[in-house]
Amino acid sequence: MDIRNLHLSVDKRVLINNLNWEIKPGECWCIIGRNGAGKSTLLRTLAGLRAIESGQVHVQGKPLQDWSLENLARQRAFLPQSRVDAFGYTALDTVMSARHPYQDAHYWESAADMEFALTALRELDVEDMAQRDVRSLSGGERQRVAIAALLAQNAQWLLLDEPANALDLGHQVSVMQLFARLCQQQNKAVVMVSHDLNLAHRIATHALLLMGDGQWLAGLADDVLSAEKLTHCLGHPIERFQHGEQTLFIPKN
Repeated sequence: MDIRNLHLSVDKRVLINNLNWEIKPGECWCIIGRNGAGKSTLLRTLAGLRAIESGQVHVQGKPLQDWSLENLARQRAFLPQSRVDAFGYTALDTVMSARHPYQDAHYWESAADMEFALTALRELDVEDMAQRDVRSLSGGERQRVAIAALLAQNAQWLLLDEPANALDLGHQVSVMQLFARLCQQQNKAVVMVSHDLNLAHRIATHALLLMGDGQWLAGLADDVLSAEKLTHCLGHPIERFQHGEQTLFIPKN
């Protein structure tokens, strides 16, 4: 995924100016910024759900707007920050719906589609909830079903808006480890928005900082996620230190 000279604005306020950014297979990018800095707007633009104001986004060398919706869905999967469940679908049906881009003219799902869905539910520790109405699930359970659907879609680029939202600590760690494995073992690319610096740094190979005034900074995670740069980006003093093999970030009082 190749982004060139991308400009994003909302109500005449510039969010991102002249963004030049390349996302390669196997990379895990974390997007950091204050509320309203343009993180979700950027993800929606990359997913093709928001019109490009100016600049270019290429997927596999092809302009984003030239992809059909069906073929684009085979290339990228998008996890929004929130969702509304208007109908009483089961968790299994919800995950199976992510296989739609692969069904072509077939009306019924194949055995392979079912296997993708069940494997994804198992990966997210919600297989025993397969026949539950998604409206009866807790927020964290529903989030894991949503991530399972993302996995079942089997796309190359995974665009995630706060994927650890509503998850308990154990599932936050296991979900992050899952994303890391997808990058390392399946050569997928992960681009995620996160407000948890410590959780994101565990798996991020690269980071994109959005300053909220059009400025941005992209590069290797260890270079970009410095105390000085994060302090400037987040508007609050940040300390970075080592605890054994872990890098930790804490806000100063």
